[in-house]
Amino acid sequence: MPLTDLAVKNAKPIDKTRRLYDAGGLYLEVSPVGSKLWRFKYRYDRREKRLSFGKYPDVSLKDARAKRDEARRLLADDVDPGEHKKAVKAARLASAASNFEAVGREWFERMMADKAPSHKDKIIARLENDLFPWLGRRPIADITAPEILACLRRIEARGARDTAHRALQNCSAVFRYAVATGKAQSDPAVHLRGALPPARPGHFAAVTDPDQVGPLLRKMHAVNATFPVKCALRLAPYLFCRPVELRTMRWTEVNLDAAEWRYIVGKTQTPHLVPLATQVVAILRELQPMTARWDYVFPGRHDKQRPMSSNTVNVALKRAGISTRDEQTGHGFRAMARTILHERLGIRPEIIEHQLAHSVPDALGTAYNRTKFLDERRKMMQEWADYLDELRKT
Repeated sequence: MPLTDLAVKNAKPIDKTRRLYDAGGLYLEVSPVGSKLWRFKYRYDRREKRLSFGKYPDVSLKDARAKRDEARRLLADDVDPGEHKKAVKAARLASAASNFEAVGREWFERMMADKAPSHKDKIIARLENDLFPWLGRRPIADITAPEILACLRRIEARGARDTAHRALQNCSAVFRYAVATGKAQSDPAVHLRGALPPARPGHFAAVTDPDQVGPLLRKMHAVNATFPVKCALRLAPYLFCRPVELRTMRWTEVNLDAAEWRYIVGKTQTPHLVPLATQVVAILRELQPMTARWDYVFPGRHDKQRPMSSNTVNVALKRAGISTRDEQTGHGFRAMARTILHERLGIRPEIIEHQLAHSVPDALGTAYNRTKFLDERRKMMQEWADYLDELRKT
């Protein structure tokens, strides 16, 4: 006699597993601990087999009968329903492993492993914020160029045109990796070349007119921020290093008595030496009692074992009323120094380039020699700090 909903609901456990049969091979298996599992008994290739349909009440009597009927249809077509279930599960897992997010993360882990942490952070942020939410679950082989373009348009709509171009580059790299690993046949991102407006010329806004530097510095000095952030903001124009190098500065790298900061340039993995002007040494000595108990000169706000956020300096600039899109960014202090040091202070370009930790052609092959032009650079860094102070006061 077929089961009823009431009979299934009221089925009580006994001291051993028992079976309550419905019809067509379907039965309810009740364990001694009270769990109820739907099973289907069938024969295939003259062998008796069983298939699980799930637990009651998650799977109702009606649902179990529908699963049984589907299994019987497969049997009628000479398909083993148990093997069919395994094949469907394997295909689902394979599809999940080949969706855009899975392939993107695999590409990131393999291809970005030796890149600088700051570079890796930017790339994974673009993937997680601008691409994965819309493309992540899609099978990578099925994604089309218009789908990618829709993601890029969202980025462009918030005014981040350069980010949209970089996201397209990252997206294309993921697709090329998918092609190489057999998860896709082509890279649809190649069809989007020319689909985005050109990126704004010059990625980092910078003040390079000395007449505008003074007002800029006065705004920066007046900003309302925590003491470490104010110190970082004051040091940025003096040092004109990369923002990531400033925020990850460690006390072990700084020798205040020698007025030197020695560190490894993340972008090139080469040693670099920054002579410290007296103004810089004074700022660091004032900050030292507050943050020297931790590794980083500028520890994070919430986690002192990590450096401050990559956005901190730019956020402080905005708080000071300075547009980081059109006026000045943390990275823009490098362009400020490069331009004014040469055009107004008459410093030779090769000295400036060495201080910027740029590769400089050298017949002797000492392009990254940390002590190259060291005396000249010491003099330059002090002259630059004094010049900035004069601009700020006038």
